[in-house]
Amino acid sequence: MVQYEDQQLVQLVLDGDTQAFNDLVERHQSRAYNLCVRMLGDADAAADVAQDAFISAYKHLPSLRGEFRPWLMRIVANGCRDVLRSQKRRPSVSLDLERDDDDTPAMQLAVTGDGPEAALMKSELQKTIAGALGAIPDDQREVIILSDIQGLSYQEIADMTGINIGTVKSRLNRARSRLRELLVAAELLPRVRRHTLESNT
Repeated sequence: MVQYEDQQLVQLVLDGDTQAFNDLVERHQSRAYNLCVRMLGDADAAADVAQDAFISAYKHLPSLRGEFRPWLMRIVANGCRDVLRSQKRRPSVSLDLERDDDDTPAMQLAVTGDGPEAALMKSELQKTIAGALGAIPDDQREVIILSDIQGLSYQEIADMTGINIGTVKSRLNRARSRLRELLVAAELLPRVRRHTLESNT
């Protein structure tokens, strides 16, 4: 079976091949949904926003300029922002802290030691990080999710969010600093080896 690049699939859709858009949905639906879950903290709302984003993408595909994935994810992120603004709330459930594209933990905070105590501390730490992500401002949470969880580059984040790279870096630094403050306040950060949260700040 021929594996088309995103842009080839986009052109096929524009030429009238609706199956090609289904292929785009299958390729990107997991990433889109995961971003919604992490930004909204609600599985049902995430599913609705992701579905609406694909419908919007299909309707506006003729206006696409540039790469499909950043454009789609911008639509997804905008949909999440709209929900957060309309409900004036923060994420209400735990956020998954694994990258979408591999099995490497995005925020590599390793608990020292083995055994049940270390496992319990790791679980506690992950819950605290998830809560901290829900407590920081929406714009900061968005960039740290995109960078440290989804593994996007500064340029990809800038393309997705419509802000310049300098602003991306600034928001990311503030988000990491705020997360450190919250983890220190929870008396968890001093007991772990800090990696990602201390890098690039």
